[in-house]
Amino acid sequence: MKLQQLRYIWEVTRHNLNVSATAQSLFTSQPGISKQIRLLEDELGVEIFARSGKHLTRVTPAGEAIIELAGKVLRTVDNIKHVSQEHSDERRGSLSIATTHTQARYALPPVIHEFRQKYPDVALHMQQGTPKQIAQMVSEGQADFAICTESLELFTDLVLLPCYRWNRCVLVPQDHPLASVETLTLEALAEYPLVTYLFGFTGRSQLDDAFKAHDLTPNVVLTAADADVIKTYVRLGLGVGIVAHMAVDPVIDRDLVALDASHLFESSTTKIGIRRGTFMRGFMFDFVNRFAPHLDRDSVEAALAAGPRHEQTLFERVELPVR
Repeated sequence: MKLQQLRYIWEVTRHNLNVSATAQSLFTSQPGISKQIRLLEDELGVEIFARSGKHLTRVTPAGEAIIELAGKVLRTVDNIKHVSQEHSDERRGSLSIATTHTQARYALPPVIHEFRQKYPDVALHMQQGTPKQIAQMVSEGQADFAICTESLELFTDLVLLPCYRWNRCVLVPQDHPLASVETLTLEALAEYPLVTYLFGFTGRSQLDDAFKAHDLTPNVVLTAADADVIKTYVRLGLGVGIVAHMAVDPVIDRDLVALDASHLFESSTTKIGIRRGTFMRGFMFDFVNRFAPHLDRDSVEAALAAGPRHEQTLFERVELPVR
């Protein structure tokens, strides 16, 4: 059994059983991958993949267990490399962050700017996706950190570190009837078409729960994953926008009226998700602390060492900052 063979079966699974795409991503040949997979199956005495002719059609039950273990082996190998890198050059390496547009556009820029100044030789990679995709990237080792509000709890192999609380604001054009109301209500919002986040993005569930609790049905006419897209359609008069408060720029958005909605909706908590068992390099601890100053190295290490989900109890008494 070779490490290369384990990487091949892992990568083939990630590429939806497409051996050609896998070969292209690994800069090798398709016949070479197929041969090594066959050799591994012959050695183990089981089929990892079911086939139809020369095509892989599905992962067998035995293959599922083998691929899961292969992933753990590959992550352990990566950790060994990180240990050596940490001791040979603690200020050089790479950091991959999976996050949503809102975090990438509004929360992360000052953190990344400061981080790059201190660690110019650390290559930063940012991947964007849905919260579920983001969590899966980290769970499968494609990214180091997941930063988002929704869906991280679906992956039990992630350690969840609460970073900050936030709420929403309502955006309307300056001549909109809601622009002059003294106290905004859910009943008033329900009278207008709404433009807001897709379900599963940026605390959308708290918005839906608030309307439901008051027996109201919001008239959501357009949804988007991007706060800037939402603001564009508010300017076009398509509806009233509901976005994260942090997504409002007092200069860029000066043509819109922002109404506080924190009294209407439960606050949401943005978290960092880290795969359990990850070897944390020094600059990784530093990045977490810059994003959430209450998450010092000791508290992060304690959370990583805690049992599944027990890390949450470590932060129950922490007063999270509000953004």
